Amino acid sequence: MENEKSRSLVYSIYLYLIKSLGPQGWWPAKTPLEMVIGAILTQNTAWTNVEKAIRNLKRKRWINAAVLHKRSHSELAQTIRPSGYFNIKSVRLKNFVQILMDQFKGRIERMFALSLPELRDLLLSIWGIGAETADSIILYGARKKIFVVDAYTRRIFSRHGFFPEEHSYEEVQNFFHQSLPKKLKIFNEYHALIVNIGKNFCRKVPLCHLCPLNQPKFYVDSLH
Repeated sequence: MENEKSRSLVYSIYLYLIKSLGPQGWWPAKTPLEMVIGAILTQNTAWTNVEKAIRNLKRKRWINAAVLHKRSHSELAQTIRPSGYFNIKSVRLKNFVQILMDQFKGRIERMFALSLPELRDLLLSIWGIGAETADSIILYGARKKIFVVDAYTRRIFSRHGFFPEEHSYEEVQNFFHQSLPKKLKIFNEYHALIVNIGKNFCRKVPLCHLCPLNQPKFYVDSLH
């Protein structure tokens, strides 16, 4: 289905979902560093667990690069325990902070001033940060134009026949880059809308009868 018509439909789906579900207010963070911490902690866990871990960090006033740099792995691991896999995630956070301190004197705005390719290469060089996490940081933290691909993206759009589910991360990302206007707001909101649909409707056992993408109004608004 990867043709001009399907690419046009991808944007129509965005327009329909933003009209139906409204802005998602994602990523919920007060500072860029808090956003990065959330992106690392949300790997393999629900956001509600991440919120608990971030509250713990806020209570201790640890959402600060210099402070995190001084904390031991064990101290940090116990503080972020609600996020699950806390020992591994502690190492990942420490790895990120080490780079931030060593190369940018702890100032995340200096890191985010890198060009998009430079920033992505740097993030992917940090142990524990993969493509989805790196791109989330780039999009929501650095506010640079890149489309984030997650499991929900693959599930929803492969079920609707846009591409095979086994497509690589890069293939799916390129498909969206070629299908959408390259605007920060669209990349931001579309990813958040996809998460909404994936969590609430397009589950492993899908609730197609409830999904906005399976309602008659969708076909009227989006296909004409």
